[in-house]
Amino acid sequence: MLYKRCRFCFGTPNPSIYYSLCFSSASLVRRSILISQKVKAFFTVSFDLKMSKRKVREPKEETVTLGPAVREGEHVFGVAHIFASFNDTFIHVTDLSGRETMVRITGGMKVKADRDESSPYAAMLAAQDVSQRCKELGITALHIKLRATGGNKTKTPGPGAQSALRALARSGMKIGRIEDVTPIPTDSTRRKGGRRGRRL
Repeated sequence: MLYKRCRFCFGTPNPSIYYSLCFSSASLVRRSILISQKVKAFFTVSFDLKMSKRKVREPKEETVTLGPAVREGEHVFGVAHIFASFNDTFIHVTDLSGRETMVRITGGMKVKADRDESSPYAAMLAAQDVSQRCKELGITALHIKLRATGGNKTKTPGPGAQSALRALARSGMKIGRIEDVTPIPTDSTRRKGGRRGRRL
């Protein structure tokens, strides 16, 4: 059996080693393997220590509260503009100035059929949603401004007005002033329908 010369020092081949190495270079290779194993072990241990020192930040659960900070028992007022026509019911909550809209929901958003948009049931569902959103925003009390179509049309509120107001009161919202703000003209344009009125 022929053996190759040592790869490292080209000395006498050693048949006992898989890679044909001489005796002197074989001992060198063993030493280098031992040293490399020790170095590897050292680095893995030090790396593990570094990793263990690193603290994992746990996400903190923060409760977000919307609206102004108030004392216990104080009420935060908003204004609920309820527009009840015979075609739909709008419930529009703003701040006291009326410039900032908090929530606006209509009866048509709660029912599918067109004929049910102005119904008391749709108005009740809309008022419940409005009340829930107001509580999330920190509004605890409402002044009510109720209006019908007005102008040269009917001055009577639609069927959803009373239902919406009752639902707001029952949902836990405190009711402040209730005001009728239906626009009433002092002098009006001609009402549609002609001289003989609308004929069915």
